[in-house]
Amino acid sequence: MFLRRGRRSYRTHEMKATSRSRENEGDELKDPSKLEFLPDVVNDLDVDFADNPAADAVYKNDQRNIQKVKEATKKLQINIIHPLREGKRLLVLDIDYTILDTKPLTSGSLPSAECARPGLHEFLETIYPYYDICIWSQTSWVWLEAKLVELGMVGSTRNYQISFVLDKTCMFTVFTERNGQPYAHHVKAPQIIWNHFPQLLVYLHWTNERTLTPCLHSSAKNTIHVDDLSRNFALNPNEGLKIHAFKNAHTEQARSDWELVKVGRYMVHIAATEDFRTLRHKEWKHVLRRQSRRKCIPFYSIESRHIPSAQG
Repeated sequence: MFLRRGRRSYRTHEMKATSRSRENEGDELKDPSKLEFLPDVVNDLDVDFADNPAADAVYKNDQRNIQKVKEATKKLQINIIHPLREGKRLLVLDIDYTILDTKPLTSGSLPSAECARPGLHEFLETIYPYYDICIWSQTSWVWLEAKLVELGMVGSTRNYQISFVLDKTCMFTVFTERNGQPYAHHVKAPQIIWNHFPQLLVYLHWTNERTLTPCLHSSAKNTIHVDDLSRNFALNPNEGLKIHAFKNAHTEQARSDWELVKVGRYMVHIAATEDFRTLRHKEWKHVLRRQSRRKCIPFYSIESRHIPSAQG
């Protein structure tokens, strides 16, 4: 188990008794004041540099932001739950409104399983042969731990493992401009993961000639960050894949959500790509449509749940 700080269990009634504080903790950076289920809606508070390389360069070269990355790297502490595997890509995955409708979970209005985005476990089992999994949430550790246990993502017999988990203390504020005005917001910067594990950037393996050869592990070349907020990967927009927020889990529209099925298909499709920096994750749905047309598979078909290999 990944539990730490002496917290090895929790009680359901304790969680409900503190549901108000949990909701505040989980939503402080998510701006959940509008809960309508609106796929691919533009968040006025969001920032997306994927189509603006010049602005992205200014953002990354801001000395304040560079210093923030250095400071966050120094204080980062990671508890490895399951060892990173040789040759695997890295998935950095958000929780709140990405794989979970947080509001009914924190309020206790729906069972945990019904708060999860449809296909959650199938998605993780599908991509696990190709990706190690990092969960990175904007909530505090105690509630992050509770959410993962409630959802059955840790401590279960599922065919996937979570490698490590990061909470909101691993995020930091960066600075830019929006509409000509100074703007500051929090980010999740995978650079601090790469910096924290320099031994993972290059490891040695035996080649056919039986000689030791350096081989890249976790870096921008093979990391993908899935989140419902573009601003969370503002310092690494090329590694980011934005999906629409999952809300109103009790509705029929939410229960027919296929986003994770499609993301899983895309991630398996690109898994054999040597360098993810050559891809544009912002066009991931277009890639799937082209793939579906070639194979005559309906884009929203239930058969799309089956993804046989990374070469497909």
